[in-house]
Amino acid sequence: MTTAMTTDLELLKTRVSGAVGRQMPEHIARLGWDAGRLAACQRDRLRALLARAIAGSPFHAGRLRGVDPDRFELADLARLPVMTKAGMMENFDAATTDRRLTRNLVERHLAGAVTDPSLLLGDYVVLVSGGSSGQRGLFVQTVDAYAEFAASVTRRAMAAAAATGLPPEGLVIGMVGAGSPVHSSGLASVTATRPPVRLVPAPASLPVAEIVRRLNAAQPPHLLAYAGKLAELAAEQRDGRLKLNLRSVTSMSEAISPAERAAVTKAFGVPVIDLFVSTEGLVGHSEPGGTVLTFAGDTCIAECTDDEGRPVRDGEASSKVLVTNLHNLTQPIIRYELTDRFTPAGTSAGGALRASVEGRSDDLFRYAGASVHPFVIGAPLLQAPAVREFQVRQTELGADIAAVIDGDFDHAAVTAEVERSLRQAGLARPRVGFRRVGALDRDPMTSKARRFIPLSARIR
Repeated sequence: MTTAMTTDLELLKTRVSGAVGRQMPEHIARLGWDAGRLAACQRDRLRALLARAIAGSPFHAGRLRGVDPDRFELADLARLPVMTKAGMMENFDAATTDRRLTRNLVERHLAGAVTDPSLLLGDYVVLVSGGSSGQRGLFVQTVDAYAEFAASVTRRAMAAAAATGLPPEGLVIGMVGAGSPVHSSGLASVTATRPPVRLVPAPASLPVAEIVRRLNAAQPPHLLAYAGKLAELAAEQRDGRLKLNLRSVTSMSEAISPAERAAVTKAFGVPVIDLFVSTEGLVGHSEPGGTVLTFAGDTCIAECTDDEGRPVRDGEASSKVLVTNLHNLTQPIIRYELTDRFTPAGTSAGGALRASVEGRSDDLFRYAGASVHPFVIGAPLLQAPAVREFQVRQTELGADIAAVIDGDFDHAAVTAEVERSLRQAGLARPRVGFRRVGALDRDPMTSKARRFIPLSARIR
C-alpha cells in the first residue's frame, strides 16, 4: 500500500510540476499583453467555456438555455444568471462536464487524500474550500487547469526572479499555509517540490517554533504566508529567532492591517505584496508595498457588483464579486458569487481589473442599528506587541476576544478601547469579554484560524 501511495504522489508531483513548467513561459508572456489582446483571449475562452458547459453539463444546459456560444460577446456576460456555492453543491452531479464525477465519488476521494493526495480517475485534482466559514465547496479540475491556476499565482514572482537570474533549483518560496493537501496552498506545498517552483512547507498549524526552525533551515529567498502568521513571524524576525534574508514577502488569504503591514516591512526589510487567491480560480497581486491588486484577467473574469448584481463604480465597495473561471472546463464556474468586497480602481495598462480587497461582506459585525467592520475591533489588538494572534467572536451586545499573549499585557485597557470603538460605531452599551489562550483553534484542512467570526456564522 505504501508503494502504491508513493507512486500516486510521485505521479501527481511529476504531472503538476511538468504542466506548470510547460505553461510558465506563456503565462509570463501574458503579463505584457495589451488590453485588446486580453479582451480577445477572454472572449475566445469564454465561448469555449460556454460551449463545453452547455454540451456536457445538464445543470448548465438548463441555466444557459438560448445562449449561442459562437456569437457570445464579453458584453453579454452580464445577462447570464448568477451561480451560488449552495446551488452548485446541491446540483454537483449535474454541474460537471464529466458524467463520471459525482459528489459521492469526489467526497470519497477527498477522504483518502487528506494526508495522501492523488489524482481522481487518473487526471483530476480535487480541492475543498470554505470549511472554516461554514459553507463547504468541492472543486474538480484537470491537471492542466490546475497548473494554469498555479502559474497565475507564481508567474509575477517567477518573472521578477528570472530577470535577475533564476537559480537551478527554480523559484524557492517558504510557504506558511494550509497543512492538508485538499486545500489549495496545502496541495501546492506537496506538489511544488522541483523546478520551476519549489515550495518549502511550514504549515500554519505547526507551533511557531517549528515554523521558525523549518524556515531557518531552508533559508528561502521568498516568503508567502497567511497574514496572521506573517505578523507573528515578523515578531520572530525582530526578536532574532527567525533569521531570513528575503527578496520578497507576500501576504495571502486574509486581510492584513496597516499596522501589521508596517511591522512586517520593518522586520524583513522588504515591502509586503498582497496576494488574493480563491479556490474558484481568481488570483490577484499588488505591487510591493501597494494595496491595489491587479487580477489575472486571462484566467478569470471578475465583476464587482452591488447587492442587486449591478456593477459598482470605481471607488465604490462592492457587495460581492461574480467570478467566471476561464480555464476549468470540467466544473464550469460562470458568474459564481463570492462574498468578497472589492473596491475597483479601473484597469491596468493591459486591461486587467484593478481593485483593493475590503474583506468579506459576510464578515461584517451587524448589530441592531449598526454595522461594524471587524478591524474596528481588531485595531487595538493589532497595536499591542504582546498579542501574537487573536480571534474575535461577535456577541449580541459586543464581542468576545481570545488572544495568544507573549509577555505582559493589560487586557483591561484593550477591552476598554474596543468598547470605546464600538460605542463610536453606534452601540449604546457594548460588552467585550477577553480570555488568554495558549493557541487558537485552526481549521484542520486549511490551517487557518478565522480572526473575525460574526454572529451569523455561529448560528448558520
